[in-house]
Amino acid sequence: MRRTYLSLYYLIGYLIPAGLALFVAPTFTLKLLLSNGSYGEVMPRVLGLVLVALGIVVVQIVRLQAQRLYSATLAARSVILVGLFLLYQSSGDPLFLSLLLIVGLGFVVTAVSYTLDRRERSS
Repeated sequence: MRRTYLSLYYLIGYLIPAGLALFVAPTFTLKLLLSNGSYGEVMPRVLGLVLVALGIVVVQIVRLQAQRLYSATLAARSVILVGLFLLYQSSGDPLFLSLLLIVGLGFVVTAVSYTLDRRERSS
């Protein structure tokens, strides 16, 4: 499951930095993500904390090479992708398209890696 293992570094690479950025500088970070909505200061900071906490969990999945949890990262991101799409539809805020692209790219890389690793393992 080497490819899948490596693909999770992308996930870590956006969860922790984005979480810290949202916590420290929410307005600036939201502008970088092309937001045209108004979200205040508190909720983006809360989201930042959640992203950092989730990033820590993924770091542990990678560190421990917990292969049984690799598919769970795909399941969680599929829920997030559907939610981001629905949020974009209801708000029209390009922020959600930016996030959809970032999360979607990682999802595709991990899904392809996971599929290839499973095929390789079974043969």
